[in-house]
Amino acid sequence: MTYPFSVQRKSRVAIGPDRAKSAGSPSGVGSKKVSMRRAAELAGIVTAALALAGPAHAAGEAIELRGTGAQVYTCEASPSGFGWRLKAPEATLLDDAGTEFGRHFTGPSWQARDGSTVVGEVVASNPAPQPGSIPWLLLRAKSHSGSGALASVGYIARIRTEGGLAPANGCDATHIGAERRVPYSAFYVFFSD
Repeated sequence: MTYPFSVQRKSRVAIGPDRAKSAGSPSGVGSKKVSMRRAAELAGIVTAALALAGPAHAAGEAIELRGTGAQVYTCEASPSGFGWRLKAPEATLLDDAGTEFGRHFTGPSWQARDGSTVVGEVVASNPAPQPGSIPWLLLRAKSHSGSGALASVGYIARIRTEGGLAPANGCDATHIGAERRVPYSAFYVFFSD
């Protein structure tokens, strides 16, 4: 689902289900109630994206999707010993209604069912507040292909992660090349250029 957003004083975030004017809404944006925690998360993401992308994002759009799948790790040797290295994410992207929107895979890349694809690069990382979960990330789009929903994405935020951390053990000389799939979920917010 596409959400217009605006940052107001004191980091308040206004979110609406569409760009259509809503009766009784002075801003012209239909409002959707969100929890204080959710508003704080969105305000932080919007603030970070605006700081990196500039004022043009203030009137932009954001698409929020839930990703569910696995972080795939490979056992590798290094000069310091053995360890699990991320090979790729493999996740399905779902909209608010639970309908498949697309997929997330190596790159890191996100592809919508309409064929549009964005590849990102990490610009900021913060530990997840949920123990045992992969970090929250802000990524900048470094390339696009196709036309469609993801064609004009400038930044991607990965938040509300659950699970997905590399295994703590099981990687040694007898397991070189072995793969482990660790279940995870996260919310991805795509900000338009």
